[in-house]
Amino acid sequence: MLEKLAKVCAIAAGLLMSLITVLTCLSIIGREFLAKTVPGDFELVGLATGAAVGLFMPLCQLRNGNIIVDFFTAKAPQNVNNALDRLGALTLALSFALLTWRSALGGLNAWNTHSGTMLLGVPEWIAYATMVPAFGLTAIIGLSQCLFGFGNYARHGHSGTAA
Repeated sequence: MLEKLAKVCAIAAGLLMSLITVLTCLSIIGREFLAKTVPGDFELVGLATGAAVGLFMPLCQLRNGNIIVDFFTAKAPQNVNNALDRLGALTLALSFALLTWRSALGGLNAWNTHSGTMLLGVPEWIAYATMVPAFGLTAIIGLSQCLFGFGNYARHGHSGTAA
């Protein structure tokens, strides 16, 4: 279930990034050939990028796509590396739980104050509304990895990235 939800988030993030690309191309083409840009393009790109980053995080954590530095632990016994990986997953889970809470408060504040972007007045709570569930899912994935291990996505095996 966590994997399916993480994939849905990643697909949504990919769609947002595709829309950003189209919007940017339209704005550049308009500026060069029509002397007009898409009004508020940088605002829309900023909102969509923030949302996309949040939406990519669950799958990144599930697949252990975060960079690890194993310079000091590369020759350590596997059980030590496993314990450190679980500790890292717990730390990430706690960090994302905090991000979820604070983003939820930020989104509620944006909702209550009717905060919007400067040029277009796009409600800022929309970006928070996408990030909060994704951050929460990332926290749950990290906690699951801490408690139950990394399953099919073993950090020191299949798809982890070592620096």
